Amino acid sequence: MLPDDWQLTDDVDDFLARAGDFLRSRPALHNTPLTDIEKLRIRGTDAHGAEAVAFGRLESGGEVRAIFYLTTSGRLGLTPLPADQAGRLAARLTDLGHAPATVIADQDTATSFADAWQQRTGAASELFWRTHLYRLGTLTPPQPGPAGRRRGIGDADREQVVRWCREFCVDVGEQRSIDLIDAGSWAASRFGDRHFTFWETPDGTPVSMAARTSVVGGMVRVDPVYTPARLRGNGYAGAVTVAASRAALDAGASDVVLFTDPDNPTSNALYQRLGYVRIGDFAGYRFS
Repeated sequence: MLPDDWQLTDDVDDFLARAGDFLRSRPALHNTPLTDIEKLRIRGTDAHGAEAVAFGRLESGGEVRAIFYLTTSGRLGLTPLPADQAGRLAARLTDLGHAPATVIADQDTATSFADAWQQRTGAASELFWRTHLYRLGTLTPPQPGPAGRRRGIGDADREQVVRWCREFCVDVGEQRSIDLIDAGSWAASRFGDRHFTFWETPDGTPVSMAARTSVVGGMVRVDPVYTPARLRGNGYAGAVTVAASRAALDAGASDVVLFTDPDNPTSNALYQRLGYVRIGDFAGYRFS
């Protein structure tokens, strides 16, 4: 294929009209592009408050094979690409004067693009994010589960939700979200449009929290799941994850997914016990 097979536009509606079926064809694998581009469509901004620079689709034989999206903040999102096409995309973006600051994709694609970008521009790349992707198979609640019940949040819970999201970001080193929360830009953070669920003890005390995205292309992502350190080890995370997963299914999701830290064997084992099946590995690189 030639680089010209990449068809670019800055019109999100035109892009979705041409590439939407492709994105929805593998909703679990495409979960991040689905949610990010939906935010661009609704709000005109991505999860980090930046307008889109370009959308691109790779076509062959009249069919879309891959897509990318690039925002003014420099966030480049990709669906899976062969290594040679990652290199051709790097060349195409360079020729157009685009300079991504980060790339997020499945591990092989992200690595191939980072290598190609360094060869093309000399910009060094640094791995800053890696994760496992899980898809829900058969939801299996823990037995026995902790005492208590799930509860949706209300306006009175907002302060606690914001505080717990910030604590979660501190735990995982997500500085961008911390900055947005501290600046009072909750709506612009990646948590601003989530649907939150609490797990509370029989006396009504919230002890754990999970959130889920809205249904997009039949997919819902559970993120984040957070229990304060002092309350961990009591089964609350499993209970609230089941609650959020069930809420996603009740909302009509056919694919429920979540990301996990590869260096946290406890959470990976937990989600597998709950019925989640690992389907891929993802990574993020930033460029100098």
